[in-house]
Amino acid sequence: MRVKKGTPKNNSVVALLVLMMIVRTGFGQEKQTQSFNQVWLGYFNQTRFSNKWGSWTDLHLRTKEDFFTNFFQSIVRVGLTYYLNDAAKITAGYAYVSNYPGDNHKNVTQPEHRPWQQIQWLTKYKKIKTVQGLRLEEKFRRKILNQSQLASGYNFNYKIRYNFLLQTPLLKKAFEPHGFAFIVNDEVHINFGKQVIYNYFDQNRLFVGFGYQTNKSDQLQFGYMNLFQQLATGYQYKSINGVKIFYLHNLDVRKK
Repeated sequence: MRVKKGTPKNNSVVALLVLMMIVRTGFGQEKQTQSFNQVWLGYFNQTRFSNKWGSWTDLHLRTKEDFFTNFFQSIVRVGLTYYLNDAAKITAGYAYVSNYPGDNHKNVTQPEHRPWQQIQWLTKYKKIKTVQGLRLEEKFRRKILNQSQLASGYNFNYKIRYNFLLQTPLLKKAFEPHGFAFIVNDEVHINFGKQVIYNYFDQNRLFVGFGYQTNKSDQLQFGYMNLFQQLATGYQYKSINGVKIFYLHNLDVRKK
């Protein structure tokens, strides 16, 4: 019996079809995006003790969906700051994160530990003020056994965050007590590490809103935030429309 061999052209077509099937099965899942509405509340305190040293504290509480349905996450972050000068500083610290019951742990809160290091610098122009920051985080997330139990051990990855904030006055006295400013803020998060496979890009946070100067050094920020996040699967995404309200509290206790 004579076996008829396929032509090179036919063989190439078959190989291409097989390759397309493999790609679609392993990596070609259709993009899935879930949308949520959240409220983000935050309190920031930066206290300067001397010309070179100070402290950093920020607290966060975030709702889960539909703005006021349950809680999604809370964060307590502290740090020690070294001032290079009045416009630039380096901070290192620790954050404890509580990820409240979610899709794969509906009856248990997942804890997370985050050591972090950051450099931040301020630039002032005649009518514009910008703040930029580069932060490195080491994220230790407790493993999940099932919907009601935590497992032993932690998942780990690094995250680098670049933050850019711009303020411009709406009135001549925007940065003085009772003045208003227009704010645009964007922060990009990038994952890396051995356990990161499909989502090196983690998320982008865009904020557009206003700042109200409650006194000479403190400011209330409020407005709209959009967060777009790629999940660990690589083909699943979150799009969050949020109301963000942050209070920035600055203390200077240096001896005059």
